[in-house]
Amino acid sequence: MVRPMIPDSWPIPLALLVAGLAVTLIVALRYWLTSGLFAWVTQKVRPGLYAGKDAQIAKEIRWSLISAAIYGVPAGIVLWGWRKFGWTEIALEWDALPLWYWPVSVLIYLFAQDTWFYWSHRAMHRPRLFRLAHAVHHHSRPPTAWTAMSFHPIEAVSGAILIPFMVFVVPIHVSALGVVLTIATVMGVTNHMGWEMFPRWLVHSRIGDWLITASHHERHHEDYQCNYALYFRFWDKLCGTDKGLSRRIVEAAGHAPAAAASVPAE
Repeated sequence: MVRPMIPDSWPIPLALLVAGLAVTLIVALRYWLTSGLFAWVTQKVRPGLYAGKDAQIAKEIRWSLISAAIYGVPAGIVLWGWRKFGWTEIALEWDALPLWYWPVSVLIYLFAQDTWFYWSHRAMHRPRLFRLAHAVHHHSRPPTAWTAMSFHPIEAVSGAILIPFMVFVVPIHVSALGVVLTIATVMGVTNHMGWEMFPRWLVHSRIGDWLITASHHERHHEDYQCNYALYFRFWDKLCGTDKGLSRRIVEAAGHAPAAAASVPAE
């Protein structure tokens, strides 16, 4: 935790600075390790997929490290306030919340993230906002395992504010919050890495029809005006923006032709 790192005698501005920097380093390290791991796996499973993309990946890493600070500073401030003053509804003790609420809280946070991401992401595709900010993310064509946090600072701010806000209003155990952040990190990276890691029986199942994996998100990077959501296909289906899966990803995964029915024709 941040508390042992920051003596109570420190001035508040200094304490906030240290907390923000500490969490920024954690976010940057998490990004580096997770993206690096899946980039390494990609090299083993799909050798040559990122060939010729060194310049693109270098830009993705630079933007992502800037995003790490934008995500890390507010999170660090909230974490410091939680440990020093009891801010937030984050529970540390196991008996602080009912056991049945643990999975419920995870689903609440994931659905809230998904909802916020769908509508903010869709707004980012309005011409003015796209040119101003979101074009940075779409400069990755196609995306790689390093793309997940490659955002213009304006877009990074829109993604960084939700969880720090939610912990003030929606109770959650610290372990459940860790699960939410782990899911966000892993799915953010794997949905961009350019190949499908999940098996055919899941991706092309009734459950898979409501979940977002690389096959679904890659279609967004191909067509832009579709497939905006983060984890679930609920909002895309409800709003008519779900265009199915990327034919390239499906075929490369060996899921075709039996799965072709779930991939709309171009």
